[in-house]
Amino acid sequence: MVDARAFWVTSPGSGELRIETVPAPGPGEVLVRTLHTGVSRGTETLVFQGRVPESQWGSMRAPFQDGDFPGPVKYGYLNVGVVEKGPAELAGRTVFALYPHQTHYVLPESSVTPVPDGVPAHRAVLTGTVETAVNAVWDAAPQLGDRITVVGGGMVGSSVAAILAGFPAADVQLVDADPARKAVADALGVGFALPEAATGDRDLVIHASANPAGLARSLELLRTEGTVVELSWYGDRDVPLRLGENFHSRRLTIRSSQVGGILPQRGRTYAERLRLALELLRDDRFEALLTGRSGFGELPAVMPRLADGSLPALCHVIDYPGGN
Repeated sequence: MVDARAFWVTSPGSGELRIETVPAPGPGEVLVRTLHTGVSRGTETLVFQGRVPESQWGSMRAPFQDGDFPGPVKYGYLNVGVVEKGPAELAGRTVFALYPHQTHYVLPESSVTPVPDGVPAHRAVLTGTVETAVNAVWDAAPQLGDRITVVGGGMVGSSVAAILAGFPAADVQLVDADPARKAVADALGVGFALPEAATGDRDLVIHASANPAGLARSLELLRTEGTVVELSWYGDRDVPLRLGENFHSRRLTIRSSQVGGILPQRGRTYAERLRLALELLRDDRFEALLTGRSGFGELPAVMPRLADGSLPALCHVIDYPGGN
């Protein structure tokens, strides 16, 4: 057995490190030592603030969550580590897992995915977010030469923009209220605009700002019969939306997208989608999404600052002892 430390949300807005006893791995299991985790500025900060509606407590559980909402709860899903014990084909490999912030853990070998050569371990924490972006692009089904806008230059929106930047003949624009996000757009190789200056007459708008005003602006940017793909999750917030005026006359569409389901016509499994996300992370442009780093021991002090925005970040990387 191994003594590990884990980050728990003890109550809305506060957390602490706790000692966990990790058993020795059994047949078909691996012992992983964490190198890095990532903090999702979207869902994870809502969990930290206790803003998961009770009606969503079941559907919002992370795959290896301990405890229950609103807390105490051990939550997280962006973990990269090295296999210290396990089958020969995995021993010593760097792997990604949908596991919370914890120094060591044991999982079935089927629950870890090897990180490909050419993907740095710290960048691989983006895997879960890029997987969400892959699903959004599958749901959006862009066409050759489409005029596409991504509203919201956060972690998910920027990942979507990074994928679409390579789409053949597409005109891609990232829209965000923060002028500093232009540097991210430049690094990704897409256009940038503030909301009031965004280009209109778009075939497709992917909304990821988690702000109702962003969704309203997304509808305004569409051409007739255009589509908004809604990626934002609002937690317990009400979302006012004006569906009068020209919403019907212009035959606009709003469709939801989230990582929990794959279109049946895609013919892909969750494991295949996750491996695709890891392959995409070979692209050095994704480094632009990693905007800060802290040590694991700092996490109880860092998480409140990420949640209230006083520590601005897209993806904040948490480094563990012995990480690279």
